[in-house]
Amino acid sequence: MKITFLGTGTSQGIPVIGSSHPVCLSTNSKDKRLRVSVLIEWDNFSYVIDCGPDFRHQMLKASCTKLDGILFTHEHADHTAGLDDIRPYFFRQGDIPIYAHKRVISELKRRFDYIFEIENKYPGAPGVSINEIENKPFKISNLEVIPINGLHYNLQVFGYRLNKFAYLTDMKTLEAKEIKKLKGLDVLVVNALRETPHISHFNLEEALDFIKKVNPKKAYLTHISHLLGFHDEVQQKLPENVFLAYDNLQITI
Repeated sequence: MKITFLGTGTSQGIPVIGSSHPVCLSTNSKDKRLRVSVLIEWDNFSYVIDCGPDFRHQMLKASCTKLDGILFTHEHADHTAGLDDIRPYFFRQGDIPIYAHKRVISELKRRFDYIFEIENKYPGAPGVSINEIENKPFKISNLEVIPINGLHYNLQVFGYRLNKFAYLTDMKTLEAKEIKKLKGLDVLVVNALRETPHISHFNLEEALDFIKKVNPKKAYLTHISHLLGFHDEVQQKLPENVFLAYDNLQITI
């Protein structure tokens, strides 16, 4: 299984528009972060988790010519705003499968009503096949996916486990029964927004404490804001099995 970090930034991305913060002015490519998403490839299958406003650019960068489906964590714009850009995949493949909580599906139907239209649909619009998921395992192609339920402040969000890889973003609180689903991981990806506390995201300390509970072989931090600091400086402070993810990083499990 190959994982490509398409984006590792927070909702505004880095650099933030108009910001003079030193991290936003950095010339290090690892300090430039698009909105958060990952591409997961195995056998001949390609899936993404979330498709934010940078989706088109990310998929061009990844040279991804086939998309077998999209797993959505939740409905916020930095995770969904790129849905229209599935059009090239739709024109080649037909309806693109999407997997999400029914609340998220309802929100996508409201924002992208023309995609979900059945009668008198505009012929240039993309199409999707809807898969409403609950907090129980489901299949994508030949692989089982285990949802990990959590809260983003007071909003329900899903993380996902695929074999010995798990991806959690925009998490703040998880029940013990959900954490148990993460035992025995080779790789855990988890959000770490900044050093100071935040109402709806793990900060760095909380993310590191969570990693200790889960005890994966390796962990990668994502959904990072400029307030966490320079990539190279932060990496030097992390435990030896914890890494700061960056855009276009590829790992194989």
